[in-house]
Amino acid sequence: MEKTTAFRIIKVDRMIDGTGKAIMPKAEILMKDGEIAEVGPQGSLSKPSDTFVEETDYGNRTVLPGLVDCHVHLNGIGDGRSGDELALLPDEILTVQAAVNAKKHLDSGVTTIRDCGGKHNTTFLLRQSVEMGIVEAPRLILAGRPIAIIGGHLGYFGTQATGEAECRAAVRQLVKEGADFIKITATGGSTKTSFPMRPSFTVDELTTICDEAHKFGKHTVAHCTSSEGMLNAIQSGIDTIVHGVHKEPDGTNLYRPEITEQIIEHGIYVNPTLNIARVEGQRLQTKMDKHGLNSFEQNQLNTIREERQVRMEHVNQMRERGVTLVCGSDSAWGNYKMGDFQGEIESTVLSGMPPEDAIVSATLNSARSCNYDDKVGSIEPGKKADLVIVDGNPGKNIEDLRRIVTVYKDGEKINRNNSI
Repeated sequence: MEKTTAFRIIKVDRMIDGTGKAIMPKAEILMKDGEIAEVGPQGSLSKPSDTFVEETDYGNRTVLPGLVDCHVHLNGIGDGRSGDELALLPDEILTVQAAVNAKKHLDSGVTTIRDCGGKHNTTFLLRQSVEMGIVEAPRLILAGRPIAIIGGHLGYFGTQATGEAECRAAVRQLVKEGADFIKITATGGSTKTSFPMRPSFTVDELTTICDEAHKFGKHTVAHCTSSEGMLNAIQSGIDTIVHGVHKEPDGTNLYRPEITEQIIEHGIYVNPTLNIARVEGQRLQTKMDKHGLNSFEQNQLNTIREERQVRMEHVNQMRERGVTLVCGSDSAWGNYKMGDFQGEIESTVLSGMPPEDAIVSATLNSARSCNYDDKVGSIEPGKKADLVIVDGNPGKNIEDLRRIVTVYKDGEKINRNNSI
């Protein structure tokens, strides 16, 4: 990170502030000591007269808040290996991988990430490395290990609990170790010994986890890949539902509007994670174009496309009814490498969300779901000077978010050529 002056002014032709307000033309931002001091039309700010102020005019470009990816797995490699295989790697390798992933995300404009589960204390070690100045990373909001049932999804990362007493103890242990929030696998998932269409914990167990977490001021996030799982999570007092899949116990896709209404009633955020299927579909399509697919792979591609279409329709119905959708990539799980949060935002737009709303989803609303919106997520005085400058206008063409020019964190330019 380049450190040169306490005061900076940047000027741009367009500002998208992350709140959903109209684009401000010809805007400028005054940064002081790592925070946003003033925002307004060019020429309107009160510049300090007794000290040097560095000014940069980015011309025909757009400034946005630093992106907030509210669902990552920093231990992931993104090379297609399963979580069961990933967990077999030594903690030292997974900690180094977490550092590499964090820098990739930072370079791509993501200045805040919420990690939804890593092995043992690997992500806590990453945070210690950042605090010591050894590595550079986005702001880290960490769960540490997710809480799972015996044999449940992500249980191989280190915390499995049975009964209310063990669930309460698991929360207390994670809080002691430094967890910023509590991640719960409320249904099975890709873990071989789990059951994706079935709830994991009982409602009483889930309620105990949520109550204990809230007692310590920690928010809760639940992995839910079935309708029953969502209903249990809602009843338990969960704050954010991840995936939010409308599936019956037999695997049938069935959108249930009453679940959506309960989500809205309880003010629960939903992170749909739409892009991971798109990435897998693109991988198989590329292979088909180059070498062809065998019958198993072709069936896999067909299923991915069909399921993804249904998921996007369900997510769009949830959005239209008033659910607050937040953007989290779920990278680097499966084949989804980190450094491409833009893909998740694009998938949100493909599901029917307007680009300007998708930007709010990936900035302020994601920050709200992390209980971090007092610090990041929008360009407002008093917040951290985390900014992204891009060519083009992503408020009109969401793919312009990929055209990164400069990333600021704490008011300092990130050296995007200095990767681990």
